[in-house]
Amino acid sequence: MKDRKQHVIKMAHQLFIEKGFQATSIQDILDYSRISKGTFYNYFSSKNELLIALFKTIYKKLELDRNELLIGQDSANIDIFITQIELQMKTNRANKLFSLFEEVNFSNDVELKQFIKLGNLSMLRWVYNRFTDIFDDSTKPYLLDCAIMFMGLLQYNLKYYALGHESNASIHQVVRYSVDRVVKMVDEVTKSRVQLIEPEVLESWFPDCKKNDQEFQQKLHQAVFSLKKALSTCEDPTKYTELLDFVQDELLHSKDPRVFLIESALLSLKTSNEIFSFEELQKLDQLISEHFNQQVEKS
Repeated sequence: MKDRKQHVIKMAHQLFIEKGFQATSIQDILDYSRISKGTFYNYFSSKNELLIALFKTIYKKLELDRNELLIGQDSANIDIFITQIELQMKTNRANKLFSLFEEVNFSNDVELKQFIKLGNLSMLRWVYNRFTDIFDDSTKPYLLDCAIMFMGLLQYNLKYYALGHESNASIHQVVRYSVDRVVKMVDEVTKSRVQLIEPEVLESWFPDCKKNDQEFQQKLHQAVFSLKKALSTCEDPTKYTELLDFVQDELLHSKDPRVFLIESALLSLKTSNEIFSFEELQKLDQLISEHFNQQVEKS
């Protein structure tokens, strides 16, 4: 069933690229995917939900690939960050996501616009968290401001550079240039001690800000990253990386995290004691237990 659903998403994606999202009807998707209307509605309640599923599929794969770039690497290495950003830009370009985003922005669909807005905020949060890995603690009060400036700088540099340079090779040059500029910005803003937006306000921009408090996110990010570093000596880290990504995604992005699935994933990780240290796994287990206990107390 999962493979068939992914097939429908893939076929719909091709139609959205060829005809545009608005011009593609559900009947077009049925004909192109060779499925019945009943099968379609068994998977999706609407065309909007299918588009959201498409975005989630692409970005779940992107997040996995982006995280794998950190395995066995120093998270403060700015070249790794540059490679991660390049990966994201190439993913957007390969999947023609920019044109889909523009269609959504020009539409009157509140649901899709809200999804794109949250996606942009999630990207901002990721950039901010990576900046906290890269730059020293004295810069932290100013890193949200710098993350916002970096995203704007990168977006418009890519847009206008592409007017005269259409090849994928231009991405590296634009990303490197933008990152070099933001390094200077971080230094300048920190020295000026002028803060526009406090980093603590970032989580309040999310509907689920109470659940996904910043302290828990940072601790979870650190715990998962520590475990992934241990995979550098593993011949096939894919299974363990996917388990760790699942746990992190379920805790941070699910409205109602499925406790039994998280516990099952943790159990699978614990059986791999030849790879992970008991202390690191215990730290992750305890962090998750404390988080759930806090949620119970709040409810």
